[in-house]
Amino acid sequence: MQKALRARRTLIYVICGILTLLSILPFWILLVNATRSVEQIRQGLSLLPSGSLVHNWHVLMNQGFNVWQGMGNSFIIAACSTVLTVYFSALGAYAFTAYNFKGKKLLFSIMVGLIMIPPQISMIGFYQFMTKLNLLNSFIPLIIPSIAAPNTVFFLVEYMETVYQPDYADAARLEGAHELKIFHRIMLPIMKPGLATMGIFAFVTSWNNFLMPLILINDQSKYTLPMLVQLLTANIYRTEFGAMYLGIGLTVIPLIIIYLFLSRYIIGGVTAGGLKE
Repeated sequence: MQKALRARRTLIYVICGILTLLSILPFWILLVNATRSVEQIRQGLSLLPSGSLVHNWHVLMNQGFNVWQGMGNSFIIAACSTVLTVYFSALGAYAFTAYNFKGKKLLFSIMVGLIMIPPQISMIGFYQFMTKLNLLNSFIPLIIPSIAAPNTVFFLVEYMETVYQPDYADAARLEGAHELKIFHRIMLPIMKPGLATMGIFAFVTSWNNFLMPLILINDQSKYTLPMLVQLLTANIYRTEFGAMYLGIGLTVIPLIIIYLFLSRYIIGGVTAGGLKE
């Protein structure tokens, strides 16, 4: 019996190790290609770093645009969008979970239906609307619409149904707490793991967003980092693939930092986190 359990455990470890390597491999190839020259990249795949990192860095920094400014623009948009998405989605999820009101099922069904509509369908209308509001070349149309995130609300509703305890809110009401105070002091701590999960997804989605900023922003000083990396393909005679991989690597680093920062909240206990607050 012990031999069978040991064999199963070994098999699980082997499978997890293989999956881990497969997950890390694309990032490793990205980092390796950032150190290779254009000619070396065209020759084929390699898992060993080369010596062209400094050259690729100089190419990236001498393209007539400011990479650090683009990273700052991306961070402003992604951070503000993530905060708005997570907060207002949590507010909506709490309302759907804690309250019974007329039309609740219909409203929830409409929200679920909105998830199935591809965002590309509304791009032309959204662009025309922003033109009439004179909001082109602005971060506002890339940040404010994140308040309405039906997929995040749906996830948090499903999450709240597993952790919500009406006794917490009822006890707070007996103590004279108003509804917003109950939400901020009790419900948000309980929702920390779910909020951290959706915060990661929201930040990654906003950070990697390329098409919408490309449509709305024409001022190069307001370009996001993915837009600046795309400019490296503008040279029809020579595409600097090494510099492109290096630029893509720079876009990945903040995402890893955000994940490492928020992952501890995902691992933390749900009820324990609420009681500590």
